[in-house]
Amino acid sequence: MAKTSVIARALKPAKYKSRTVRRCFRCGRKRGYMRSFDLCRICFRELASEGKIPGVKKASW
Repeated sequence: MAKTSVIARALKPAKYKSRTVRRCFRCGRKRGYMRSFDLCRICFRELASEGKIPGVKKASW
């Protein structure tokens, strides 16, 4: 879980476009971020296994 000050800093508009830091909206994690879901990999896995993300199901082959 990221500190609230770090999350607040990431929400502000960046001075330069390359400085933008994308963070998970649930926990604030910046590594392992999935843009299409706006989640980190850990939160994505939790929500997908609970069936809370429509169109996503566990792969089995």
